[in-house]
Amino acid sequence: MRIAITSQGATLDSEVDSRFGRAANFLVVDTDTMNLLVVENTQSLNLPQGAGIQAAQNILPHKPEAVLTGNCGPKAFRILQASGIKVVTGVNGKVSDAVKGFLEGKYMPADSANVEGHWG
Repeated sequence: MRIAITSQGATLDSEVDSRFGRAANFLVVDTDTMNLLVVENTQSLNLPQGAGIQAAQNILPHKPEAVLTGNCGPKAFRILQASGIKVVTGVNGKVSDAVKGFLEGKYMPADSANVEGHWG
């Protein structure tokens, strides 16, 4: 299974970034091998609005089955969900622990966004 986790850094020991749209990186992890691909999210960091939409479009080509993050706004949530990607919110701690917790069933996919979108 391939999952993407918002991350403050570029390793499995990095902390989960609580922000989906403005996360520094996405770590795309193959849960069978624990190999990871670092996807930088720099193009979304300074956008006045639409960061979540841009971040979602940035991660789609990597075809994760799920995205783990702290928070996800409604527009990004809809894009990910429409693409068949499960969105898991409320995730924190180290990326490696988040992956383990997800595989153990600690984290479940959300039914909706858990934060409002940001404007301006």
